[in-house]
This record gives sequence, C-alpha cells and structure tokens, in this order.
Amino acid sequence: MKSKEIREAYLNFFNNKGHAIFPSAPMVVKDDPTLMFINAGMNQFKDIFLGNETPQNKRVVDTQKCMRVSGKHNDLEEVGHDTYHHTMFEMLGNWSFGDYFKKEAIAWAWEFLTEEMGISKDRLYATVFEGDSENGLEKDDEAMNHWKNHLPEDRILYGSKEDNFWEMGDTGPCGPCSEIHVDLRNEEERERKPGTELVNRDHPMVIELWNLVFIQFNQKANGELETLPEKHVDTGMGFERLCLVMQDTYSNYDTDLFQPIIQELSKMAGKDYGKDDMTDVAMRVVADHLRAISFSIADGQLPSNVKAGYVIRRILRRAVRYGYTYLNFKEPFIYRLLPTLIEVMGDAFPEIEAQQDLIGKVIREEEGTFLKTLDTGIKLLDGVIERTKKNNYKVVDGKTAFDLYDTYGFPLDLTELILKEHDLVVNRKEFNQELEKQKERSRQAGKIETGDWIKIREDEREEFIGYDYTETEVQITQYRKVKSKGKEMYQLVFNYTPFYAESGGQVGDTGYIEYEGEKISIIDTKKEHNQTVHYAKKLPDDPYASFKAVVSSEKRKKTANNHTATHLLHHALREVLGQHVEQKGSLVHPDYLRFDFSHFQKLSREEIEKIEKIVHYYIRRNISREEKREVPFQQAKDMGATALFGEKYGDLVRVIKFGDIVELCGGTHVDATGQIGSFKIISETAISAGIRRIEALTADKAEEYIRKNLQTLEEVSQLLNNPSNVSKSVEKLIEDNNKLNKQIESLLQDKVNSLKRDLLNKMEQVNGVNYIADIIDIDSAGAMKDMAFQMKNEVDNLVLLLGANIDGKANLTLMISENLVKEKDVNANEIISEAATEIKGGGGGQPFFATAGGKSPDKLSAALDKGRKLLMEKIG
Repeated sequence: MKSKEIREAYLNFFNNKGHAIFPSAPMVVKDDPTLMFINAGMNQFKDIFLGNETPQNKRVVDTQKCMRVSGKHNDLEEVGHDTYHHTMFEMLGNWSFGDYFKKEAIAWAWEFLTEEMGISKDRLYATVFEGDSENGLEKDDEAMNHWKNHLPEDRILYGSKEDNFWEMGDTGPCGPCSEIHVDLRNEEERERKPGTELVNRDHPMVIELWNLVFIQFNQKANGELETLPEKHVDTGMGFERLCLVMQDTYSNYDTDLFQPIIQELSKMAGKDYGKDDMTDVAMRVVADHLRAISFSIADGQLPSNVKAGYVIRRILRRAVRYGYTYLNFKEPFIYRLLPTLIEVMGDAFPEIEAQQDLIGKVIREEEGTFLKTLDTGIKLLDGVIERTKKNNYKVVDGKTAFDLYDTYGFPLDLTELILKEHDLVVNRKEFNQELEKQKERSRQAGKIETGDWIKIREDEREEFIGYDYTETEVQITQYRKVKSKGKEMYQLVFNYTPFYAESGGQVGDTGYIEYEGEKISIIDTKKEHNQTVHYAKKLPDDPYASFKAVVSSEKRKKTANNHTATHLLHHALREVLGQHVEQKGSLVHPDYLRFDFSHFQKLSREEIEKIEKIVHYYIRRNISREEKREVPFQQAKDMGATALFGEKYGDLVRVIKFGDIVELCGGTHVDATGQIGSFKIISETAISAGIRRIEALTADKAEEYIRKNLQTLEEVSQLLNNPSNVSKSVEKLIEDNNKLNKQIESLLQDKVNSLKRDLLNKMEQVNGVNYIADIIDIDSAGAMKDMAFQMKNEVDNLVLLLGANIDGKANLTLMISENLVKEKDVNANEIISEAATEIKGGGGGQPFFATAGGKSPDKLSAALDKGRKLLMEKIG
C-alpha cells in the first residue's frame, strides 16, 4: 500500500467507528509557555484532559504533524544515523474523551492492524504496565485480560513504569499504557531468537508500532496521584513506521514518504544512495530535515536566533553541513527539493503547496548565509591548525572548538573531520564541559518552579467578559505560587475575567483587584491550558473574598487602537502590493504595533505613502465595528474573513468587521475607526527571506512622532537661514562638505608625504637593516598607522619606530618587515610593550606591527631610546 492509502485507511476505519476526523493542528505551538512544537498527538487536546475544555466530539481520529528536537523528547542527533528516528513525523491517533476505554481501544487497534492492514498476528506483541509499588500503582490486569482475547499470554509482556506508564509532564494527566510491537525479522532469525527477548531492546526490526494510553490519574506536584472523574484514551501510532511495515522495507527512509526526495537528492549530488554509509546518512538527514523546516515555515515559524526559530535554524544548518561535507554541495540546494516534498505530502497537508514560494525563499537565504559561515569557520580553523602544529601539539583544546561552535555556528563533527585530516583531535572532555556550562546557564535563565493549584471554589468554565466590561466583581477559583529567576509571584484564576490574556500578538491586560482597601496589582495576563492566568506579586490577604477587578482602561484603549490599525494595515498592504501578502506575525502593544507580512522586496517611499493614505481613509470615515461572536468557522470564511496559515481555529470563531475589512480575531478593538486618530509607519525592514516587517504608531504616539520630526526640520531650516527648499540646501551642504573633506585628505596626504621624505632622510643602515626612529607631528593614530604601512611597502628590510603627541596622549608605532621578524627573531608586540612602560601605558599587536598609548607624552624620547636599545640587541 502507498502511504496516501494507508493514511486514508486509518482515518476511514475510525470514522466508521464513530470518530470525527480532525485536521492536524499547526506543528508550531503558540500561546503555550511550556511547549514550542507539537511533540505528540495529544498536545492539541491537552485542555480536554486537564478539564479546562469540554469536547465537542467524544470520539476523534486524526493524523498530527509532530516535531521532537528539544527538551525531553530530543531525537535530533539520531536522525539519519538509524532507520527510524525523525525530527518531523506524523502521529496517527484515535481518542476517547470520557467515552470508551481499554476494551474498545485494544480491540479496535487489533482489528485495524490484523484485518485492515493484514499484518500477521504471530508477529505482534503487546506490553502492559507491571505496576509500581513505590508509587502505589497496581499492575494493569484490566488491559492484560483484554489482550488475552487477541494474543496468547506468552506474547503479552509486562513493562516498567518507564516503558508503560505515560505522563504529560511532572504534573498533570497520566496513566498506564499498552504498547503494540511488531517483529519484522525473517523466519530464520525469528526461529533463532524469540521476539519476546527483543521487545523494548532497541532492535531495529522489533519495533514499537502503537501506544495505547489510558489516562485515568492526575499527578500533583508532590507526586500524589488522584483518580480523574472521567477516563480517556489517547493512542499514538507512528505513521512512518506503519508505512515501513506495510511496504515491507527495512528502513522508514526506504518508504515512499522519503524515497522520492532521496532519489531526487541523489541525482542532484551525482551520488547513488546505498553505496556509502556517510553519503546515505547525509541523504537521510537532508530528506528528514527538509520536512521539518518546510512544515515549520508553513505553520508560521521562521528561522531565527531565539526559541523555536533557533531550533529551525539549527535543523536547517545540520542539513546544510551534511550536504556540504558528504554530498559536496557548496551552493544552496535544499530549497530545490521542495517540489518533490509537495508531490509526496501536499495532498494531506495543502499548506506547504500554498506557501511554496515563501518556504523556498526562506530556505534558500538561510542556506546561503550558513554556507558563508562555514567558509568563515574553515578559515578560522585553518589558523587553529597552524598554531597547534607550530607548538607540536596533537590536541586542540575544547574551549577553542566550543567557541567555533557557539560563536560561529561551526559544528563539532565538522571540526573533528577537518582536524582528522591533519592528524589532530579535539579535547572532547573540555568541549563537553563548556557545552554543559552553556546548558546550565540556559536552564537557570528559563527555570520556573510552579506549585500545585490550590482550589478555592468549583467553577465549570472561566469566562472572558472583557469585550463588554473593563470592571466587574470577581472571585478567585484557584491560585498557585510561581518562582522564576529567584522572584516569587502568584498566578490567579477568576470565575470570570475582564482581563484580556496575551494571544494573537496582543499583549495581556494589566490593572488591579481590590477588596476592603487592599489593592493587588495585576502585572500581566496570559493564557495557559485554555484558562486565563493573572499574574500578581502577592496573594490577597483573604483569597476567599469577592474582589473588584479593574482593567487599566487607558492601556486597553491604546492597545485597541493599535490592534484595529493592524487590520487596516493588512488590508492596505494587500491593496497596494497584491493579494500574495499574508500576515506572518504581529505584536500589538499600547505604545506601538508591529506587523510581519510576506513580500519579496523593500517597499518604496511611494508604496508606504499609499498604504498610509488608505489607512487614514478608513480612519477618517469613522467606520463602526461590527462584531459577531461564536460564528461557525465555514460561515466566517464565507463572509470573507481571512484565516491565517499556522493558526488553529475552533469550530466557532469571532469575526471583526470594519466596512469591507473582515478578519477572524479574538483581540480587543475600537468602537469606530475614528478613535485611532492618526497612523504613521516609522520603519519597514526585512526580517527573513520573503518576510518584511512594518512598525507603526497611532493616536497620540503618532502625533508626538510627527511633531518631533517637524520640530527637527524647523531647527534644521533655521540653522540654514530658512531657505525656501530645505532638502536642496541640505544636499548642497553635504556636497560642499564632501569637497572640503577631499581637500583636507589631499592636504593630509601632502603632509604625510613630507613626513615620509623627512624620515627617509633620517634613515640609518645597521647590519643591512634600514632603521628609522623619530618623534613626528601627526594628527591621528590612524594616519600614523597608514604612513607606517606605506613606508613598509616602499622600503625593504625596514624597522620603523615612531612616537607622537596626539591630543595630549603619547602614541607609539613599530613596523618591522616580515622577513626581519623571521630572520632576526624580533617581535614588535614584545618590544612595544616594553617601550610603553616609559610613557606609563601599554599596547600590543602582531609580530610585524604593534602600537601603544600612554599618559606621558613628555617621555616619548625615553620610550624611543628604550625601543632602539631593544631593537639593536636583536638586529645589531
């Protein structure tokens, strides 16, 4: 069966069992401080398991895009070296939210694998949880008894807590799980050794295929387990592994999910797949990483130097370096594989085809940038090799290798490969010590300690009422203490709230809650697991009281101005630049707005003026806001609302409309566009290939910006005696200044030439060496350096020692011809350092050129005398 048929068969099988087919959530996670990427199929249903959201369907089936490259689930360094690890992968899942449990989950998994897929029953094994006395957990006899209906007891194995007990994290929903393993070895190997001895032993042909998780407990921060009121089923089957089984291959990379990409790469590189181990590894790395990078960009995450963006950049650079080292690609190449990826996966995930141009441009630019970095790193490494060999060492210290890795992005394996060609090695222990120090710094920087939620009162669903109210009476339903970077604060959840939680690019509300004279500041508001969390520096004296909650209305008003302005800006950009413009990110702050969008060239001044003019047109019309809440998603799209790539929308959405501008949006907005008052773009820049960024101001901030610029213009005009055309007068001033600078440069050069002639007249010959030492009158240390290099190029066997008083400071310069450095074993750096002690200063440089500065210009003669004495000891 082809991969497309396998995926379709799975979804249809469970759909026929009453499961609603759910689309994959975006792989890039937004508005969740605990996770950067979806790393398991359950992530998009986390809030249901936590009890923060009521499921609309009790039974669900899906295929979820996942990524595991950081944190606990980190498979990156394995990818390409074995047959089954991946960065981006698909997780097939069927779910029960308080509906069926172990019996049905086990029976349907068995039915799908053996009847729908036709996998031989005697090749399958199941594992169940053996229990854990330390944690008071009994063995899962219920699952064992259900498996006995399908498998002989000797093929049902007990597993430890590590293998057969699933946990969302240190706290939260958890429960025993039952894994299904398949033995893909040939008959001869199976007869020689039973599969029971190889399950969970990392054998490449006896692999876990499906994990059935039975969520029945909630784990608290102290380790205590409490039984959940509703039990859930969460299953996950690796799609790539299922394709391996069904297509009878020995590697996931030999399936039709990867082979078209690998074969195209093989043609591009002129190397056959299957002929050389490291060439094969490189092709697998590139094929895998292409998928991860492309889907991440499609879901809205661009490569960058922070957080999720850094992860994507790191994956891409790993692919580039394997292509560079083992496939001999010295120019960007990964972007050329994108059409093949779309052929393989575009049907199931149309977002990669819809954004093909953007994905290709981003990848190509990132490749080009890193290839330049590799070139720089190789040059730096050449210097390290030269110094190491000169000192007769065989080991390069780990700190140097780590600096290459950390500062220049130069990978350790490539460093080791190049060093090996020169019979050198890296001190791995030192490298790992430096790496661990960096990791510890990162851990400490991001370390957050959270306590258990303390429930005060029951509340089925927290409601946001901030669209209609900025003041109301609230009660705290639960709270917990949080410690971050040594500071303690409290997170509070209310029964309902007027505070908007940070999301959709809009910052969270601030304000306060008050009871009997005690006022507690709310310093931020965020969304966590579908509930609004309010951050306070202290807990109220009486958390059981009813509080008056007040949102900072002035901040909310300014934020609303900027949020509505982003909608007007988005519309204006599409009108001026074209319908290809898509929003790629935004920040809505009370003081300013930032808007990222897809476009492939810098905006001209005329385009920016047109965009501002359109936005002001909508502001002047004072268009009232039309708002529709809980609109079915398809109905909202039929209304013309824009849905953004990489965003996860529910079945019911909120629609915001200003005239003909219609968008899906959960943020706060003005009642009418006239409230925005004014709009001014203050910058337009590129942030990545094909992505531009506009920053703009509204209302009083825009007026203040314009007023300051007009004031500056007026001051310039006054300085120029109020000309009729200020810009032409400034141009004339610049032109005159350039002419004067050229005249000054000419005069300075004449002075330098005169100085050179004077110095040449004072030149002595000592044992075949042309020696000059003098105190000169010169304007800058830079001019003295330039003159020294000129004389070095004009005079052979030169030793030039100069002193100068520049702006009341003593300056020394020493230039020595390179041949003398080697022949006479003389070092300018050492001599200048000694001579500088006379002027109460210091300096340094290279063996052939060094400079020094000091506080005592009256001691320059003494410094030159000392320098001369040291030089004569070497050359005379």
